[in-house]
Amino acid sequence: MRADLSPLIAATTQWLTRAYPACGGALASALCEVQARQAVTVAAWLRYPTVMDAALVGMAGPGGSARLDWISGTDTDGTGSPTGTDGTDAWRSWVDEVVASWAAALLTDPELAALAVAGLHGGDHTTGVPMEFRRLISPDTRDREAAALLRHPDLLAPVAELHGTQLTALLGPGQALIA
Repeated sequence: MRADLSPLIAATTQWLTRAYPACGGALASALCEVQARQAVTVAAWLRYPTVMDAALVGMAGPGGSARLDWISGTDTDGTGSPTGTDGTDAWRSWVDEVVASWAAALLTDPELAALAVAGLHGGDHTTGVPMEFRRLISPDTRDREAAALLRHPDLLAPVAELHGTQLTALLGPGQALIA
């Protein structure tokens, strides 16, 4: 069984950075991707907190990006054709809608992001792994400029609102984040 969330994290990060691309050149693109990957990683670790949870999503699959594509307006390839019809978008099947929604919420709310990162300590995914999510929880000016679209609350609102109440409930006072 696969207990690794890396395919889900990679696909969901790719979806976010394609839907909300970087503003600038190669450095901006890299900074935007790092921020998206950190948000998606935190969201995925919260969504699938145990090795067993990760293994189960690895077997069943996360569901894909169809609804996210429709909501964000990225459901066509630029020519008016639906995405994925030519076989080049198979990665989209590994996008997790809940993880993308939670990541969008984390990217637009620094307090929620800090709370989420704090909630990861002691979980299956963080054992023996140094955690550093600085670009997510305290981005500098260059990070913010690079990810202007990715961190824009109005642009991400439709995605963040999909499952944002679940994340808020999970991170709320008195909740056990990691079993």
